Amino acid sequence: MKLLIKGMVCNRCILVLSQEFPKLGLEISEIRLGEVVLEETDKTLINEKAIRAMLKQNGFDLFYNKSQKTIDQIKDIVEKGVQQQLNTGNPVKFSALLSDELHKDYDSLSSLFSSSEGCTLEKFIISRKIEKVKELLVYTDQSMSEIAYALGYSSPAHLSNQLKKYTGFTSSYYKQIRLDKITIIQEHSYTNKHF
Repeated sequence: MKLLIKGMVCNRCILVLSQEFPKLGLEISEIRLGEVVLEETDKTLINEKAIRAMLKQNGFDLFYNKSQKTIDQIKDIVEKGVQQQLNTGNPVKFSALLSDELHKDYDSLSSLFSSSEGCTLEKFIISRKIEKVKELLVYTDQSMSEIAYALGYSSPAHLSNQLKKYTGFTSSYYKQIRLDKITIIQEHSYTNKHF
């Protein structure tokens, strides 16, 4: 996530913010005058109020960036769309979903996303689906066919190819992680019963 910051005028400002963001549990991937790029993970919760408070305390403020707000909305809608597919089993047409939710045409949203995030909106949507596939393979006993159907893929083979392309691993790799976890839990349970 990119933040545009008012009041960053020297290297000392960079140093101060390099120390302050980690205190909020946020990892910086890049920092330069007027801009901080935060690492985003599934576990990262961006608390804008806490960021604003920290910035004000140190003599800075956030620029209101309408584009970034739209990017964040796009990401949220994509996450909800992927979850909706899993919950209902009905395919989601992301172009229509994004256009309807944000009241803008898909091409302009896609163009804004690509210029800001450095990857196409289509690739972002695929990457979010792939993250969900990995999670389902490791933490549930769903088959590739069930997952492919739930996420609107034309076939399990198509999903398998995409998984391999984006992660470098096959579904069997993630299923093995699941089996390893189950084995460890069973061994731990057996050990605890006998002591």
